[in-house]
Amino acid sequence: MITSRKAAKFIMSENELAKIVVQKVYEIHKTLGPGLLESVYQRILAYELRLEKLNLKTEVVIPLEWKGNKMDEGFRADIIVEDKLLIELKSVSEMKDVFLKQTLTYLKLTKIKLGLLVNFGSTDVSSGVRRVVNGLEE
Repeated sequence: MITSRKAAKFIMSENELAKIVVQKVYEIHKTLGPGLLESVYQRILAYELRLEKLNLKTEVVIPLEWKGNKMDEGFRADIIVEDKLLIELKSVSEMKDVFLKQTLTYLKLTKIKLGLLVNFGSTDVSSGVRRVVNGLEE
């Protein structure tokens, strides 16, 4: 029987991780509201997820290979949780389709199956969280 999240984290699914992240996003947005820099929300979200004993990396370089040449200066994922969930953060007044495409590209390049595109700039955070799927079986 698993008694702690730390023990359970190795078997958490992408969807279970996403649920925790969304709860934290709601908490942060409710407390701080929209309008801060993306970097502020990123730092706070990473702090909150670490309190949940989740393993994560921030500002992760996403390498791209082009004709045999590895290029790693182009892309950075905001947060990757447990090597299973990619989180792309924005703090903009309006979401654009290009943000979804960017997140899907990051998922494909990392071979991660689930991403969350989060816009802290939205006045209603429920409309600011989008799931982006790359072959995840639901």
